[in-house]
Amino acid sequence: MSIREKIYELKNFNKIIHTTFNPYERGAARIYLIPPKFSWLKSVSSVVIVNGHDIIPLRESWSILLSIFIEEVNKYSGKEISKEELDKIVDITVKRTKKVYGRFIKDDDIKRDLWDMVNTFKSIAIGENVKNKIPRVSIGEYAKHMKAPHRMDLMISGLEKDGKWNCNQKCVHCYAAGQSQANVKELTTLEWKKTIDKCRKAGISQLTFTGGEPTIREDLIELVEYSKWFVTRLNTNGVLLTKELCKKLYQASLDSVQITLYSSNREIHNELVGANNYDKTVEGIKNALEAGLNVSINTPLCTKNKDYVGTLKFLNGLGIKYVSCSGLIVTGNAKKDESKQLQLSSEELYEILKQSVQYCNDNLIEISFTSPGWIENKKVEELGLDIPSCGACLSNMAIAPNGDVMPCQSWLSESGKLGNILKDKWKDIWQSKKCKDIRNKSSKTIGKCLLKG
Repeated sequence: MSIREKIYELKNFNKIIHTTFNPYERGAARIYLIPPKFSWLKSVSSVVIVNGHDIIPLRESWSILLSIFIEEVNKYSGKEISKEELDKIVDITVKRTKKVYGRFIKDDDIKRDLWDMVNTFKSIAIGENVKNKIPRVSIGEYAKHMKAPHRMDLMISGLEKDGKWNCNQKCVHCYAAGQSQANVKELTTLEWKKTIDKCRKAGISQLTFTGGEPTIREDLIELVEYSKWFVTRLNTNGVLLTKELCKKLYQASLDSVQITLYSSNREIHNELVGANNYDKTVEGIKNALEAGLNVSINTPLCTKNKDYVGTLKFLNGLGIKYVSCSGLIVTGNAKKDESKQLQLSSEELYEILKQSVQYCNDNLIEISFTSPGWIENKKVEELGLDIPSCGACLSNMAIAPNGDVMPCQSWLSESGKLGNILKDKWKDIWQSKKCKDIRNKSSKTIGKCLLKG
């Protein structure tokens, strides 16, 4: 039997496996080893996803080594591993690896490779800058080897229900408002659990609970808890994040929560969200931090809230260390004339971002810009930021409230429908002509949103 045949005979190498390193320390690293589509013709790297966002390619030999190590670590699930137990895990991993590659590989070489991987994952988890020390792969180049996106956004609540508005805000430039797939009938708790099961079977590693406003759902905690296998995130306006809810989300093992705050100015925020909710959102941020949740703040920028540095100063005072900002997503309400008048030019966005990056660097805040195509890639790169790119049908997709699969959370028109997660086979959705056409464009149009034109 050849080495490649031995590798693919090994249990778990043809499906996603994962574990958590350092679960009792700062910087726990949740890693998912995701194999590519199987091919006898050539060797293709697997990828490791750390904490739902950092993507690292692994050559075949390291992939099999890591898969064996994860399998042995997971035998101790739910308990802290002692040094003696860790030594035993490593010894067994070495022995099993040598069965695949033969006696010609030295034990010390296997151990060195193993700890090189583990220490890299730990460094990423605690925020150390190791980007130049690890191999990188363009997701566009890797797209043809993927079996599913890495993240699925679950829109568990619609914007309308029984003919009535179903969100506790009415944002001036809500990207989902008026889009047909944002107003469909919601799945039941059982149907969402079946959806979550299908996402796991498809090989998706991260779930984001979003809406509409997901905290309106009474079964949110139940769904988050049911999704412990995944890296989980909640996208919310923060209005309903009471101390009790935040405590329950933490206990349900939610990995992170992203809260949208438009401005540190109460009047501006309330005007942009169409409700008198500023104080509730700020209280929600404080409650999430107090509960121990990993909190980031997102701010869509427009002419009304362009004093973003002022908002960053306010957030820094609250203890926020992760922020993101964007231009307006040109869908839904953002297409209306009154919203178009609020849009910033590329030059205005760049000046705001330039000042904001400087403030964040000076105050140890991690900032990202998430709107592909709004600012020239070269300028974004010069600021030391990752260049945003479209992930539709590639790194991320979305499931509408009724189970329909969409290219992304913002692409909610009827024309974007790719199938239904509960009615269709995942392979048929992923390999459909429409999905592949969008994926091909996403992988080639780096730095451009397909909805922006």
